[in-house]
Amino acid sequence: METIRTKLRPLISVVAPCYNEEESLREFHARVAAACQTLTGSYEIVLVDDGSKDATWSIIESLADTDPHVVGVRLLRNHGHQLAATAGLHVANGERVMLIDADLQDPPELLGSMMARMDEGADVVYGQRISREGETWFKLATAGLFYRMLTKLTSVPIPRDTGDFRLMSRRVVDLFLLMPERQRFIRGMVSWIGGNQVPLPYERHARFAGSSKYPLSKMIRFAVDAITSFSTVPLRIAVWVGLATAGFSMMLLLYALYQWSQNVVVAGWASIITAIAFFGGLQMLMLGVFGEYLGRLVQETKGRPLFMVKSIRAGKHLHDVPSNFSRLEPGVRDDIVAAWSGER
Repeated sequence: METIRTKLRPLISVVAPCYNEEESLREFHARVAAACQTLTGSYEIVLVDDGSKDATWSIIESLADTDPHVVGVRLLRNHGHQLAATAGLHVANGERVMLIDADLQDPPELLGSMMARMDEGADVVYGQRISREGETWFKLATAGLFYRMLTKLTSVPIPRDTGDFRLMSRRVVDLFLLMPERQRFIRGMVSWIGGNQVPLPYERHARFAGSSKYPLSKMIRFAVDAITSFSTVPLRIAVWVGLATAGFSMMLLLYALYQWSQNVVVAGWASIITAIAFFGGLQMLMLGVFGEYLGRLVQETKGRPLFMVKSIRAGKHLHDVPSNFSRLEPGVRDDIVAAWSGER
């Protein structure tokens, strides 16, 4: 069976999560296909429709009708970028897998340079941004602050100014797919795997069309997921802040007792209310930190599927997907994906 899988396995898989990308999807496909064809005829383009509300899936179907290299993955609902990318990596069958967004901010033409560096022995080649067109000073500043804070908090070395744009070997992808956590931070998870991971500096372009799918609220949620997934430092900070607050409260108590012994009574209650509000706020903050970690434990123990696939379109063939696809053993999943590849 291993021989059959190897025979049907393309050299390159390109995985792209898509959410409401009807304006850029055809151009993205054309540029990715051109980049792949300059290197090999053995490739596939895995487009994951993450519950789009526009014509994204219809465009993916039309692309699959005309290009047998296209594999369309339609999720049952919107799962978010990280889980949509994970679903695409489950389906990707290539010896090397490039993860890229469909908005064309990351140039697919860099595939050749990434392949060359992998030929030299790299396990992962990640894009490292040296400039970012079309983004506000606020986003650039907050992104810089986030990466620097993440570097200080985590024990896993996560390169600065990087996204999920990268080329990975088959071994790295298979190791990544063994990680079952729901709150996913792909660039951190890939960094955790280790191996020879090398950067490829590049200039990030402005979006080809449409608007960003990551407003400020989602960016904050993403940052919290990243920090809590790879660091317990916030829990340690909560402990030290609690100890410092308790010590300060004890000093205030001793001071109040001393003033009472000197018959000095403070008239008024403003200072008391301020102190209560201050310490109460600290307690709620620390409980919130603990709650973030506890909530993640609850989500993990539920054991729900990482993602739910409605259907997969491999070339002109539409396939039903097992409901437990995200939980299948690697060998079983590989057999299913290899069968889809053989029918294209």
